Amino acid sequence: MNKYLDVAPEVAEALKAGKPVVALESTIISHGMPYPQNVETALQVEKIIRENGAVPATIAVIGGRLKAGLSPEEIDYLGKTGSAVAKASRRDLPVLVAQGRDGATTVTTTMMIAHMAGIQVFATGGIGGVHRGAETTMDISADLEELARTPVMVVCAGAKSILDLGLTLEYLETHGVPVIGYGTEELPAFYTRKSGFGVDYRIDTPEDLAKAFYVKQDMGLGGGMLVTNPIPEEFSMDADVINKAISDAVAEAKKQGIHGKETTPFLLAKIKELTGGNSLDSNIQLVFNNARLAAKTASALSALARS
Repeated sequence: MNKYLDVAPEVAEALKAGKPVVALESTIISHGMPYPQNVETALQVEKIIRENGAVPATIAVIGGRLKAGLSPEEIDYLGKTGSAVAKASRRDLPVLVAQGRDGATTVTTTMMIAHMAGIQVFATGGIGGVHRGAETTMDISADLEELARTPVMVVCAGAKSILDLGLTLEYLETHGVPVIGYGTEELPAFYTRKSGFGVDYRIDTPEDLAKAFYVKQDMGLGGGMLVTNPIPEEFSMDADVINKAISDAVAEAKKQGIHGKETTPFLLAKIKELTGGNSLDSNIQLVFNNARLAAKTASALSALARS
């Protein structure tokens, strides 16, 4: 066990017993939406995971400790503190830990800490990827590199549609990351179910998702697996509306000189403003949907491990 890591008692007990556990990120709490909606959403996601047979483990850095599993009070603290909490990617962890600071974990650091704790399945909203214009800015999310190296299954609603989805898929292919479409042959685009880009494989059941990931690790191939789960039809946004909002938000970010780790929070906030809040409602519903699938897949994976 990593000496910098604290595993919550409920999570530690589940892992020791071989029960299913699902990791959750904390950036969505501190940087994703306003208080108290952020805390209400985080607690509801944990509730959904329990209802679907798994134990939730929300992950963060608090007081310089890597945390796998948070109490309701710790989730409330992150929600109230909001964007004053550092957004922690791989490069930030050593300094945050050394200085005893707090950090909200991205996809990258949630994968890292989940793996340290022995958690194999992680549910999130959408992954980062290759940003539009990356051929000149070199703005590529650390999430992609982490998927290539860390053996965790990430269940998401595809790559955020603020990204260059074609280049994101090319990057994942180069790094040997399987991109699975759950019940679809087309990459979901976060707010919408379709993107015009294909996935590597379509898989239709949590049991088959678990088997593919189990075999990947059993073969010694290492690295992660990306499961893209389309937003439910009733919450999917009109493609023309969301694409215009994204284009306008990207133009505004360029005008204001927004770059680096500030890009995604700026764009998502701007898109929320441009869509009258509809994008936030869709975001919440797709996270709920991913939590259900992740819990069912984690349950199937733990059954495989016991067999």
